[in-house]
Amino acid sequence: MEIFIIYICIISLISIIVTVCDKYFAIHRKWRVRESTLLILSALGGSAAMYITMQLIRHKTRHIKFMLGIPIIFIIQLIILFFVWRMIYV
Repeated sequence: MEIFIIYICIISLISIIVTVCDKYFAIHRKWRVRESTLLILSALGGSAAMYITMQLIRHKTRHIKFMLGIPIIFIIQLIILFFVWRMIYV
């Protein structure tokens, strides 16, 4: 269980850093992070951190792909986590 918590913390931190960097790059008209990379990081476990970061820094908040997609990914992750927890501990 500790490894899972460490993993979520690391992937969340990476998601935050990549999101903030993409916002910085967008402001300064530099190379951008691919949208697929942001969505993959979200699917790998950084969805909650990425969504909160996007709201705080107002990045990609007009993109339906992100404002609906990331919460949907998060809900799916919670459902999977619930069933895995139930199989292991109940």
